[in-house]
Amino acid sequence: MSESTVRIGLVLPDVMGTYGDGGNALVLRQRLRMRGHDAEIVEITLSDAVPDSLDIYTLGGAEDSAQRLATRHLQRYPGLQQAAAKGAPVLAICAAIQVLGHWYETSSGERVDGVGLIDVTTTPQKLRAIGEVTTTPLLPGLTAPLTGFENHRGGTTLGSDATGLARVTRGVGNGVGDGMEGVVHGAALGTYMHGPVLARNPELADLLLSRALGVSELAPLELPEVEQLRRERLRA
Repeated sequence: MSESTVRIGLVLPDVMGTYGDGGNALVLRQRLRMRGHDAEIVEITLSDAVPDSLDIYTLGGAEDSAQRLATRHLQRYPGLQQAAAKGAPVLAICAAIQVLGHWYETSSGERVDGVGLIDVTTTPQKLRAIGEVTTTPLLPGLTAPLTGFENHRGGTTLGSDATGLARVTRGVGNGVGDGMEGVVHGAALGTYMHGPVLARNPELADLLLSRALGVSELAPLELPEVEQLRRERLRA
């Protein structure tokens, strides 16, 4: 490993990897390597303390019991919170938004204290949100529609320190009637979109990578197959 290797933290894939969201780390690594950067994925499991020294972090979706395990682990080992405070980008998918929030309620109505990294709270909704999502990004630096596949019952309310990642044009999004999808708070970015989301939204992947590398922007990659995927999903 070279001193300039970009290290991508895949956080708790043993409990927060139900929906294939670990693929986001693979996308980040491949897009770095295609630009000539050394990159590696560092898997952080329930057997590991969470380091605060990585360049970027990703977390995926999970069910109630797995969320509890993840929450306790991240509270015990606050390396993720420390890294985010120093500016390391964090990508939280679906249940990870809830874990990183102030609190979330389980499907049985029990309230669980979260990590407190993101200014959100989450309660179960009557109807499950499941299906394709298309949104208009609100985050500066993003211009193309964001797409993904949502599958959740959580209704996530943004606090005053958080803003929406995007505005829903099709689908449910955060599920509380404000038309928002996802969340942005400091170095953390969350979305309910699976896919994996970074495979379907290369502009979002590159925005996260530019932040991890400390550059204003990255030269685009010419990947016709990715653009074909985007066109197909936007037509779906």
